[in-house]
Amino acid sequence: MNSAQLLDSLELIVARLAGVPILPIIILISITGLSVGIFIFRRPGSAIEIQRKFYARINWKIEPVSMEREVRNTRIMGLFLIILSLAALLFTFAFKPIFLKS
Repeated sequence: MNSAQLLDSLELIVARLAGVPILPIIILISITGLSVGIFIFRRPGSAIEIQRKFYARINWKIEPVSMEREVRNTRIMGLFLIILSLAALLFTFAFKPIFLKS
């Protein structure tokens, strides 16, 4: 048994002992990531403004050097999050029997 298989087995054992259903947690995190990614991709200006307000609350003032580049990069980050979340969902359903092993 290699170290990756050992870690996977230990993770499943700990999750089973804790009574945490792995599959719903992965699905919930993926759907949340997908939702946030869609929001960031469709409304990058709002996402930037939320970030600005958050940093202002912790006593930081941030402003992009180029708003045009910031909007473009934010949209790319949203697209990346969408792709990553969809990949996680597809991976989860493709390997569903692994997560449901006792």
